[in-house]
Amino acid sequence: MIEDFLTKIRRRLPIGAEEEAALRAGMGDVVAVTPGQRVVLHGVELDRCKLLLEGMVVRHKELRNGERQILEIHINGDFVDLHSYPLGKLDHDITALVPSRFVEISHQNIKALCAAFPLLARAFWFSTLLDASIQREAMLTLGRRPAVARIAHLFCELQVRLAIIGKARSDSYSLRLTQIELSEIVGLTPVHVNRTLRELRERGLVTFRNGTVDIHDLRGLRNLAEFTTDYLYLDQLPSRDD
Repeated sequence: MIEDFLTKIRRRLPIGAEEEAALRAGMGDVVAVTPGQRVVLHGVELDRCKLLLEGMVVRHKELRNGERQILEIHINGDFVDLHSYPLGKLDHDITALVPSRFVEISHQNIKALCAAFPLLARAFWFSTLLDASIQREAMLTLGRRPAVARIAHLFCELQVRLAIIGKARSDSYSLRLTQIELSEIVGLTPVHVNRTLRELRERGLVTFRNGTVDIHDLRGLRNLAEFTTDYLYLDQLPSRDD
């Protein structure tokens, strides 16, 4: 049930059988949501966190006129609201883009796991820090990258993150985003997104059509986006006296 999360964490930290068993035992109910359903509402007190088992959800903030900025995409194996454990509530909403399933873990169980297993505490901490790193990169994209590089960078990032859990090849992966949702991620109008996708296709780099990203030239796409994996911290983390 939590295999994708373990796959991601074990790439960085040596989670053993004892930690895995305790983590599995601490998990609670599985919850299913529909596309467009708010998973977390900003300002609402929370007493549990959700680990995404299957689907895709987004963090976002909205203006009074209903316009929203998507801040981060979450995929299988991501905790979507782990920040709520220390904070108690979130300052943003989390919404499902596609049918999705979560397993919940209470804040009380997270506290007990952190006390008993320092390596799990570090894994939880790493997960929240990785979210922050991804969002810093997104800020750079929104603030400084030109339109074509914004979309190229997003496609590169998701290819890496999905490949870790076996959901992407180097040349293709499924991405069930509409052009409107894509525009809310990269800070462009839907018309500009459409024009930019056409430019990427005409350059022979990537085609996004019918929920599939087909990458024709991964090196060229990464060069255009100035994409590196540094901010994703894919290597084993330095050892600590746990």
